[in-house]
Amino acid sequence: MKTAEGIIVTHGYARCSTNETRQDIDRQVRELKAAGATKIWMEYEHGDAPTKEQQDMMWDTVRPGDTVIITEPSRLSRSVQQFCQIVDVIKLKRIRLQILGSITIDCRKDDPDPMTVAFLQLIAVFSELELSMIRARVRSGVANARAKGKQLGRPTITAERIPDSFYRYFAKYQIGEINVSELARLAQVSRPTVYRYLSAIQASK
Repeated sequence: MKTAEGIIVTHGYARCSTNETRQDIDRQVRELKAAGATKIWMEYEHGDAPTKEQQDMMWDTVRPGDTVIITEPSRLSRSVQQFCQIVDVIKLKRIRLQILGSITIDCRKDDPDPMTVAFLQLIAVFSELELSMIRARVRSGVANARAKGKQLGRPTITAERIPDSFYRYFAKYQIGEINVSELARLAQVSRPTVYRYLSAIQASK
């Protein structure tokens, strides 16, 4: 289908906090494709991260008339402030946001009705609250474990423990063919993990 601006595209956005939840992002991708998404954007980033590179690229790419599909609101963000900004982008871009099994905000021809926007904002409030509660439980669990003398934290990363899948693309990064984000995508790890690997490699020299 075409509009005056060009071909209409249905985008799907999938996000997980870390690459360790690969199985979950695969589920999201399957559901997005089943819902009609033809362009899938995948991201490994925390829900309230101030910058989500793939999502930002998606918003820059969408054109009036396009549709963005997500499996659930928390995939876009776990921040009320970010949700409000996203609604503004949807209005400005004149696109449609579909949340599977939930609500749809359609701004292709007009602004959404206030009740729909209010409902999405309410969902955002609970999504941010859920994240805060999860983090509070984690902090409590860490404090309890430390009180019992348990060793916590990630194992120390050394150059020898970095997987071969990372080194497969590391050479391209060294000569400037790809950047950190592309290296993370190709190696299927998060950007923070890439930086930890790079630090380990530097320390081994």
